Amino acid sequence: MDGLSNIGTIKEILSRHGFSFSKGLGQNFIVNPSVCPRMAVECGAGKGVGVLEVGPGIGVLTNELCKTAEKVVSVELDKRLVPILKETLGEYQNFKLIADDIMKIDLKKLIEQEFQGMEVVVCANLPYYITSPVIMRFLEEKLPIKSITVMVQKEAAQRLSAKVGSRESGAVTVSVAYYSTPKFLFNVSRGSFMPSPNVDSAVIRLDISPRPNVIVKRERDFKRIVKAGFSQRRKNLSNSLSSGLGIDKTTANMLIEKCKLKSNVRAENLTLEDFGILADCLTEYENEKN
Repeated sequence: MDGLSNIGTIKEILSRHGFSFSKGLGQNFIVNPSVCPRMAVECGAGKGVGVLEVGPGIGVLTNELCKTAEKVVSVELDKRLVPILKETLGEYQNFKLIADDIMKIDLKKLIEQEFQGMEVVVCANLPYYITSPVIMRFLEEKLPIKSITVMVQKEAAQRLSAKVGSRESGAVTVSVAYYSTPKFLFNVSRGSFMPSPNVDSAVIRLDISPRPNVIVKRERDFKRIVKAGFSQRRKNLSNSLSSGLGIDKTTANMLIEKCKLKSNVRAENLTLEDFGILADCLTEYENEKN
């Protein structure tokens, strides 16, 4: 169904189905007609490509994806939207709706069953409150997907796509850079949604790397180092590692010195390679200790 970004059309459909927005689910539907076609292009939807969408809303973005992708599978938590989506997307034979929680569903099984023989990409307008959990789940499970294109809060987009080692970087920046190459695509103003949120949004794409962008001896130690390093981001790395890893300051300083880093360095100053070296030093230290 075309015209889904028209406010009048949206209000008529929602009213007819007795639907009211849920603040708890972070529901903001897109009403800017230029946003979704551009997202569909940027995510790579096309012949032979399967798209996994999270939170289709009333189907504005889904409608654009279905026009070009081989198949679109949308996972929607709010079951009240099921009859609405059946109406707005009923014309598409290449669309399938799954009423479930994206954080609980077996993603590997879903991809294997729904997208056999296709290149798979993820595309979504993510509610702000689940941005990082959803993105990290897709990355950490190492699923057979090519990229993740998402619209998120502008501040989150800037942090997710920031350069590791810059002041804007954080734990999630490093984690994303470990698994993928992020790219900031374009801004989306708050007036592009109904109801209008109090913040602006932006679209980013994470191009999944065939293997991690830094090779470490034990991945869980890399994650521990990153989490600990940013646990007290305004303090020196030695303080953060000591507190976050539960080790004494002497050991924390030893790890830092072994990596040839400055004693007063902070986590936000480290490169992806620095985090990798630190993780390997931690692995070696714990292996020797045990």
